[in-house]
Amino acid sequence: MKKLNFSTVMLWAGMFFLYAPMFILVIYSFNESKLVTVWAGFSTKWYGELFRDQQILDAVWTSLQVAFYASTMAVILGTMAAFVMTRFARGWGKLTLSNMITAPLVMPEVITGLSLLLLFVHMADLFGWPAERGMLTVWIAHSTFCAAYVAVVVSSRLREIDRSVEEAAQDLGATPFKTFFAITVPMISPALVAGWLLSFSLSLDDLVIASFASGPGATTLPMVVFSSVRMGVSPKINALATLIILIVSLIAFISWYFARRADIKQRSSSA
Repeated sequence: MKKLNFSTVMLWAGMFFLYAPMFILVIYSFNESKLVTVWAGFSTKWYGELFRDQQILDAVWTSLQVAFYASTMAVILGTMAAFVMTRFARGWGKLTLSNMITAPLVMPEVITGLSLLLLFVHMADLFGWPAERGMLTVWIAHSTFCAAYVAVVVSSRLREIDRSVEEAAQDLGATPFKTFFAITVPMISPALVAGWLLSFSLSLDDLVIASFASGPGATTLPMVVFSSVRMGVSPKINALATLIILIVSLIAFISWYFARRADIKQRSSSA
C-alpha cells in the first residue's frame, strides 16, 4: 500500500473543499421538497419547472447573446491594444496606454460599473444616446473590461513569435495589412481563441458591472439568480446550476479528449 504523504493529503483536501459543495448542490437539485435543506425524496420536477420559467430562459438567452458579442468585440479591441503594446517603440505614450489597458484588471468591479453608469447617463443627457440602458450598454460595458484580459493574453503571445517571418513577408512585397492577417493572425490564433473563451466566461459570469449597466429590458442570468437567491434559494436554481456544471464538464472533457488525441498523434509521428 502506497504511503500517503503531506502533498497527497493536501491535494485531496483541496479537491474535497472545492467540489463537495457542487456534489451537494447536484444531489439537492433532485429534491422533492421546496425547502432546499430538507430532503423529501427523489424527483426531477424542478428541471421541468426550470424549463417552464420564462424569466430564466430569457435571461439565459440574453446572457449568451451579450457574452458572444462582448467576447468578439473584446478580441478585436484587445488584439489591437496588444499590437500597440508590443510593437511600438518605448515611450511615455506606450507606457500610459499599457497602464490604461491593464487598469481594469485590478480595478474593483464596483468602481468600473459606477463609472460606466455615469458615462451612459451623461452621454444620454448630452447626445441623447443611449436613450435607455439595456443589452447594448451591457455589451459595451463587458467589451470594455474583457478587452483588458484579451490584451494581456495576446500580448504575451506576440512577444514570443519570431518577427523575422513578418519581415520576410514584407520584403517579398506583402503590405503590413496583409502581413498581419496572413502571417501574424495565424501565429497568434491560439491566444485569440483563449482570449475569446476567457472573455465569454467572464461576461457570462459577471453580476456587478451588468447590474450598473443594464436596464429593465435586459436582465442577465447572474442578475436573475442573485435576485431569486435574495428571496430564498429555489430548487430551480439548483437544477440550473447542475445543468451549467454538466455543460462545462462536457466541454472540458471533449477538449481534453481532442488534446490528448492530438498529443498521441504528434508523438507517434515524431517517433
